Amino acid sequence: MASQAVERGHDGLRRCAWGGSSPDYVAYHDNEWGRPITTDPGVYERLCLEGFQSGLSWITILRKRDNFRAAFSDFDLELVARFDAVDIERLLQDAGIVRHRGKIEATIANARATVALADNGRSLAELVWNAAPRRRRAPRELADVPSKTPESIVLSKELLRYGFKFVGPTTVYAAMQAMGVVNDHLVGCYVRAACNASPS
Repeated sequence: MASQAVERGHDGLRRCAWGGSSPDYVAYHDNEWGRPITTDPGVYERLCLEGFQSGLSWITILRKRDNFRAAFSDFDLELVARFDAVDIERLLQDAGIVRHRGKIEATIANARATVALADNGRSLAELVWNAAPRRRRAPRELADVPSKTPESIVLSKELLRYGFKFVGPTTVYAAMQAMGVVNDHLVGCYVRAACNASPS
């Protein structure tokens, strides 16, 4: 990543330095990262993709995202919750995704956990958004952005208690960033203001 906090792109817009490092990142940074996601399927998908990213670069997951969606029935909670051993073996042969048994099994477990929450009148999205910090200083440099926070540590423990897997504090914090629970666009990034919107 570039050392500068915010860089001006060829389009004249100032964005977080990582967000201008490739066309894929520009589109993701400008249109998705940090924008509020408040539905259970949307939150579920981002948690699972961040779990798959663990140990890899995000660009790898981003470029395979359509393959992940095809492999996991567009992250349809009810469908994925019914995946079985045959599906796991099928997914382990799918070169379009990350073929990691633990992460595949976690994606299925997370669908089942989300469905179980709903069956008990709970919402995964509500659970995650309840972890939003009350006050937070806007980051000015990449060094100001933590890898985990007290809130992500608490949320990680809560998710694990409900049966979610591959949801350690760092993975959870990355998901919180991705779905706008926290706004980690740097000061000076043109997208930051748009991501300050509260979920409806």
